[in-house]
Amino acid sequence: MNVRFHLLDVFADAPFRGNQLCVVSDTPPGLDAAMMQTLAREINFSETTFVTARDATGYTLRIFTAASELPFAGHPTLGTAFTLASQGLVPADLTQRCAAGEIPVRVDLAAGTASMRQLAPVFGAPVNYRAAVARAAGLEPEDLVEELPVMSGSSGIAHLMVPVRDEETLRRAQRRGAACGSVCGAAEVESLYLFAVQSPGRVMARMFDRWDSVGEDPATGSAAGPLGAYLAQHALAGMPGRVFVSQGEMVGRPSSLVVDVAASGDSWRVDVGGGVHIVGEGFFTVPG
Repeated sequence: MNVRFHLLDVFADAPFRGNQLCVVSDTPPGLDAAMMQTLAREINFSETTFVTARDATGYTLRIFTAASELPFAGHPTLGTAFTLASQGLVPADLTQRCAAGEIPVRVDLAAGTASMRQLAPVFGAPVNYRAAVARAAGLEPEDLVEELPVMSGSSGIAHLMVPVRDEETLRRAQRRGAACGSVCGAAEVESLYLFAVQSPGRVMARMFDRWDSVGEDPATGSAAGPLGAYLAQHALAGMPGRVFVSQGEMVGRPSSLVVDVAASGDSWRVDVGGGVHIVGEGFFTVPG
């Protein structure tokens, strides 16, 4: 059985930047979850997506890292929608259905961009083990911004928001594998999302995943959305409004994420978007 796929770079201003993605846009009915996980491990990108159903309004998909299945992820959402729209299989305005819920997505093929309306962000209580968080990122407690909380934020999958003093501090951070996994486990989050405010409308971030198989992620849309809401909640970087989040430079994959945040009742409306480039295609040969 041949399983066709496309390779993409997402949150990228040009090809071969941003975060890599593998999209299977027409998943064979006989392809089970175990084989999806095997193929994701074989391609070994941050995520691989499998579209399991389509209709006139959008599609249903499953998202796998090399180690596990995720309920939601940012660049897989944009990349999958862009791939299907480029093939004429879904409209430019569509709904993605995944384990976390329904995500509205808009694709602009001419501009080479896509954006999503994330689920309303949810924040946890501030953690009381800031020193352990700092050291899991190769930093000292005083490297974190004292007056800002370290807390989980989720728009479908949780990340720990970690404000650091400045860009220089962020650049010298280093992921400590075992400690990072331990802290993320305690906080019940996918990653430590470190960030430093550069100026109004501009922030630099780094994502240290809980799993060694991912390590440092070059662009994390599922974390950038809650980060935008966190910034708005604390009146940082000129938020609410629009903020550009740079990420990935330290792993050689410079990325740019655009986050728009507006008040919505007692919560926030969050849109996350960026550039999308299809850079290759092929097929897996699966036994049976």
